[in-house]
Amino acid sequence: MRFQKKTRYGVDIRLFEFQRDAYWYAALLAALLAVPLFADDYAMSQLVFVYVYGVVGVGMMLLAGFTGLLSLGHAAFLGVGAYTAAILQSMGFDLSIVLVAAVALTAVVGLAVGLPALRLYGIYLAVATLAFAFVAEQVMGRWESLTHGHKGMFLKAPALFGVRIDATWKLYLLTLALTVLGTLAARNLLRSPTGRAMIAIRDSEPAARSMGVNVAWIKTLAFAVSAAYAGVAGALFAYALRYVSPGQFTAGVSIELLILVFIGGIGSLRGAHLGAVFVVMLPQVVAIMKDWLPAGVSGLSGFQSALFGLALLLFILFEPGGMDAVWRRLRYYLESFPLYRRGTFRRQRSFAKGERW
Repeated sequence: MRFQKKTRYGVDIRLFEFQRDAYWYAALLAALLAVPLFADDYAMSQLVFVYVYGVVGVGMMLLAGFTGLLSLGHAAFLGVGAYTAAILQSMGFDLSIVLVAAVALTAVVGLAVGLPALRLYGIYLAVATLAFAFVAEQVMGRWESLTHGHKGMFLKAPALFGVRIDATWKLYLLTLALTVLGTLAARNLLRSPTGRAMIAIRDSEPAARSMGVNVAWIKTLAFAVSAAYAGVAGALFAYALRYVSPGQFTAGVSIELLILVFIGGIGSLRGAHLGAVFVVMLPQVVAIMKDWLPAGVSGLSGFQSALFGLALLLFILFEPGGMDAVWRRLRYYLESFPLYRRGTFRRQRSFAKGERW
């Protein structure tokens, strides 16, 4: 395990805790940029969806992981971003304007949802946002003059400043760039006083209020920022599929996004991306497993959902820190081998929110 002497106050808020981390992330970015040189279109399309889910996962992590607010309505925000992209493209707008409009519109919707939810906590807040998801799905399906109803809307290849994104590798680089920018923006937000206030509310709302934190404003802002991330992801999702319909943004998608956060590792931006890899790659693993399992098992309609539930249950029981905690344990093992101590990451009792003061 690495330690460092803190000789300046800025050490606690710098972008990377250790200088070595910056080099490793730079190497990872270089490897991801080189993917189009050797990967086929199918592999890149799967990575595009990993990046899309990673963006919305970062937004979910800011809300649930760092502010402590559960939401089951993020599929609606995803749909608002997707339909914004489809409608504005039909009007001939450039991709840059589409992305700005998706961010602005979903942020406004997030504010509208966050304001009534200020007095709700825990499961009550989750149920309220779930109700919003049901309402949004009905609006998307019945406002046929704008959304074409359940027939859906088809999209063409977008154009960014005159450059047409008409190849898979171009869309791959675009989603990668937006994922990196979105993650860096979230990291910088968490280093700011606003981000520290969000974490304080998550740990103890009475204590945060006693320190002068404007709890109502921070909660509303968290909803708006999280919705804005979902709006960008929704626009990218629409361009990746070239088709949007209300059936793509059901309450089941919201639950899937919440599973992404918990399996990836609550309270970790890296966990949001690890969870995105899990959510996108699990259907591919299921497709491979169907060739080896009995037909009576692999043919079940809820087989994939059952695996999602089983994975979530196993992580909650044996590794509440999610995939991020698994990664940290593995990294420590490699750094300290052969002197690794098994009790280093032994789980301790975690207090309920109402017990923290």
